[in-house]
Amino acid sequence: MPNPDPYIALALQTACDAVNADQTTEQARARMARSLDRIRAQIIASKRFIGADVRLVVLPEYFLTGFPMGEPAGVWAEKAALEIDGPEYQALGEMAGAADVFIGGNAYERDPHFPGLYFQTSFVVAPSGETVLRNRRLVSMFAPSPYDVHARYVEIYGRDALFPVADTEIGRLAAISSEEILYPEIARALALRGAEVIVHPTSEAASALPSPKNIAKQARAIENLAYVVSANSAGIDGIAIPRASTDGSSKVIDYRGLVLAEAGYGESMTAYAELDIAGLRRYRRRPGMGNILSRQPMSLWRDAYEGFEIQPRDSLLDADGKPTAPGAPFYAERQRKAIQGLVDKGVI
Repeated sequence: MPNPDPYIALALQTACDAVNADQTTEQARARMARSLDRIRAQIIASKRFIGADVRLVVLPEYFLTGFPMGEPAGVWAEKAALEIDGPEYQALGEMAGAADVFIGGNAYERDPHFPGLYFQTSFVVAPSGETVLRNRRLVSMFAPSPYDVHARYVEIYGRDALFPVADTEIGRLAAISSEEILYPEIARALALRGAEVIVHPTSEAASALPSPKNIAKQARAIENLAYVVSANSAGIDGIAIPRASTDGSSKVIDYRGLVLAEAGYGESMTAYAELDIAGLRRYRRRPGMGNILSRQPMSLWRDAYEGFEIQPRDSLLDADGKPTAPGAPFYAERQRKAIQGLVDKGVI
């Protein structure tokens, strides 16, 4: 594929109208539809203001719903999780076409192969309306992940679905959900599959201090010679947590780890910057100490990790290999066991 022309990527800092208080699925879907109408207008107006070369817009983590606040997995799956290619994705496809942009975002999503569960999914929708990238979160504190049903997931989708990269007209795109930016192995696995732009929907506490996630965003860019486009929430309405607890600091970072643009607090389109994919590709092919990606002794890392199992796979598959919805205490108990395992091995 030829090098794309330089283009503008926008990390759109938009507010989240949470569905937690909605008593029915119909109420929640109506709220999501209103949010989509608002975001559609924001994307089109932002592109009109910034310029016609805006080609990528990234939205925050769970921008349509907020996050579960104690709801059982089955209840949240029914009320807040989207259907694959359902009406919400269709609306995103329509707005991507209307604005002629790729739209990255994050949502809870149902999968017919895993009834009663949901996955947190980061996605990219192309101007054609097609969802060209769908990456389910692998490391999650309080939600199911493909790792929890690994054997069945790989049987259905194949191993490549765990670390997908989309080769598009604006470069090779990958996605990392929120806190997963703290796990260097995830970004490295995507880079080894060709990722050049990491779409990072997040909903986090921004700070003038060097927060762990902000440090990690720059580190992942440097380590993998990749752009990071990170969109944070502009606050969450409809939950008891103070609104601005997740607000601010949406940003665009280049492949040298330089912050090219960053938003303040509140709804904002100011976190936009030019991405030069041709320049990135030249840099990746340039010998020197800065070419960290080319200097990785991968067999050394493989040997170092061998034999260490911290979180068990397939925790949500029963003896017959069928998915099971977890109860509320499941995740806390699993982590306690993992910590005890690290103690027993002398790691901590």
